Amino acid sequence: MKKQYITLGLLLLLTTGYGQDKFTEKADKLFENYQYVEAIAEYQKLAEGKNANAYVYTQLADSYYNVFNMAEAAKWYAKATQTKTSAETYYRYAQTLKAMGKYQEANKQMDTFASLTPNDPRAKEHKANPNYIPSLTNRSKMFDVATTNINSKEQSDFGAVLTNDNTLYFVSTRNTSKRTDKWANQPYLDIFEATRNSDGTFSEPKPVSELNTAFHDGPVTISSDGNTMYFARDGHSAGQYERNKNNVKVGQQGIYKATKTDGKWSQIEALPFNSTTYSVTNPSLSKDGKTLYFASNMPGGIGESDIWKVSVTASGYGKPENLGPAVNTPGKENFPFIAEEDILYYASSGKQGFGGLDIFKVDLKSTEPAQNLGKPVNTEKDDFSFSFNKSQNIGFFASNRNGMDAIYTATPICSAEAIAVVTNKKTGTLLANASVAILDAKGNTIATKQTGSEGKVRYETDCETAYTFQVTAPDFETASFPVQKVKSGEVIVEAPLTPVEVIITDKEVLLNPVFFDFDKSNITEQGANELNKLVTVMKNHPTMVILVKSHTDSKGSAAYNLRLSEQRAQSTVQYLISKGVEKERISGKGLGNTEPKINCTNCTEEQQAQNRRSEFIIIKK
Repeated sequence: MKKQYITLGLLLLLTTGYGQDKFTEKADKLFENYQYVEAIAEYQKLAEGKNANAYVYTQLADSYYNVFNMAEAAKWYAKATQTKTSAETYYRYAQTLKAMGKYQEANKQMDTFASLTPNDPRAKEHKANPNYIPSLTNRSKMFDVATTNINSKEQSDFGAVLTNDNTLYFVSTRNTSKRTDKWANQPYLDIFEATRNSDGTFSEPKPVSELNTAFHDGPVTISSDGNTMYFARDGHSAGQYERNKNNVKVGQQGIYKATKTDGKWSQIEALPFNSTTYSVTNPSLSKDGKTLYFASNMPGGIGESDIWKVSVTASGYGKPENLGPAVNTPGKENFPFIAEEDILYYASSGKQGFGGLDIFKVDLKSTEPAQNLGKPVNTEKDDFSFSFNKSQNIGFFASNRNGMDAIYTATPICSAEAIAVVTNKKTGTLLANASVAILDAKGNTIATKQTGSEGKVRYETDCETAYTFQVTAPDFETASFPVQKVKSGEVIVEAPLTPVEVIITDKEVLLNPVFFDFDKSNITEQGANELNKLVTVMKNHPTMVILVKSHTDSKGSAAYNLRLSEQRAQSTVQYLISKGVEKERISGKGLGNTEPKINCTNCTEEQQAQNRRSEFIIIKK
């Protein structure tokens, strides 16, 4: 903790060295008086001169931020973060990046912000949910992962395979024998079984006694009908071993076949290609029962261990075939699982991954390269022994990410498509060049797209997840439309927009309320959308002169309300100037709570809301 405190303290000392000085006096005065457009011009000169520093960059970025010019704000926040700057600058930078749809870059800035201010509530929220953007922005996430109650606390568990009758077979070192494998200094592996309950939990595991020996047994693979098993077994059990130069008995893994009779496994037989000089292990049987996949270090391979296959016929077995460089590498490939439609899952240390063994999948019918399953299935530790039951739509794999081999579930992330169809509500015509943003359940903008000539945008989404479309278009009211949850496929959302019809009276221009964040004066996206309507009105009426009158509710002191309303009035004026309205045609005045729309003593929240308003008074038409 001491080191962290000193580091942060040094950073703060460095950043507080930047600040107002004689060079920034003019720009600072404009900024402090909410003259952001003119402040931008002054800070711009400083930013491009010899007096540029983090303070200037930040002030310039803040000025752009306050008039809702996020592209320029991001540009200068980026410059500021290349120097020693404050934590708040990283936070503002992240917000501008999010507003531009650059979510991964925004997360990087939030990571820095959180590291500098770990106790800030915003930092805590980010740490608790850093990837709130749904997975459509990160297609590497293919599965949701969860632990299981099948695991033992201090022993290794892996190799889980779920049969169609909800029996889970797996291997574990939890056996009660005092005998241990001296090479690993752990008990030998035994085969266990448990029943998967309707809620996804498992019954108490029990050993499959007719298959277990004093040495290693398992993992296993089961035929589709549940009556044939292939499993790995240590050669010591069958007296299949050789003595090395130190006279130590060295047994190799082999594959054995068993048949279920009257609920018990029997008729155990060794496969003919087992050997005392190399291992064949970790079998996986295809759905049709005609091909057996396995791992081996037998001669003719590519790396330390490879994935092989062998045909299974009525008369026996074919010649083992190496799956070649599309699957195997000079490293270790192991734990194959052949799923339906010839999709092979396996673990590899030779392909690019996060570290240790990673799980990959490859379509054996295709020439496409093997695909890393990504996080959260894979980690920097060993992740392996993946299997998948299509009828139950669930996978299992093992990982030592928490220090001990343990079994996890992998539930596929189902994807769907949401389509927005944007039309003119009055005429029904399709609207091109409308902006459609998709928001998550927390109201965070995930991405934004423009409609084409067909008035449509498409988004890939997660199944069973609700979203919202927020739609904007020039000369139309902004509107939001819920996107319903779907199990799969597509959902079409009709998005009719109402044409803007600004009311101009003899005294004022009537807009929808321009809202500000609590205790803030910068222009929000909602406020910008409303003020853009006023910009259009003033361009259509070139002699019109407007006074912006901003009001507050009765909460807070009179002095505070007067100051806040003045700030909001000036921010509004500055936004309009930034959009091309001549400054001689627009002025602002904050009136605090001196002119309430509803004069009340014990005001309701609805009455308070109506008093928080801006009025656009026509001084000259």
